[in-house]
Amino acid sequence: MAFSTGNSSSGPMAEINVTPLVDVMLVLLIIFMITTPLMNHKTKVELPRVVLAPTHKPAEEKTAPVTLFVRADGALLLDDQPISEGGLQDRLAVVAQKKPQPVLNIRADRDTKMQILKKMTSIATQAGMLNVGYVTVRPKPGEQN
Repeated sequence: MAFSTGNSSSGPMAEINVTPLVDVMLVLLIIFMITTPLMNHKTKVELPRVVLAPTHKPAEEKTAPVTLFVRADGALLLDDQPISEGGLQDRLAVVAQKKPQPVLNIRADRDTKMQILKKMTSIATQAGMLNVGYVTVRPKPGEQN
């Protein structure tokens, strides 16, 4: 803000200094005068044209997941049927050949050791199962983990 010097009125000057504003406007005018002719040069780009033909995919069958239940003592149940480890690998090899391959869900008791689950997972992957998942039960409110 500018103050007057020696005038009879002792208040501040109310005039705006327009010199910096004019300087900025001239610089912008020069920039636009230089860049405007450069914007007239166009590059023609030919985009590829694609014709989309409707594709008819056969309805993919949904297969029911296979459930393997592992008890804490190591007993196995495949789809609620008792099975041994050797029979499990043979059965999973047959299931792995299905198209599309079903998901194998492995469930276990709370007290089942992780080594047993790791062994069941390796048996499943050796049999050719690609989609192996683990199923847990959500704890009830107030139940300890």
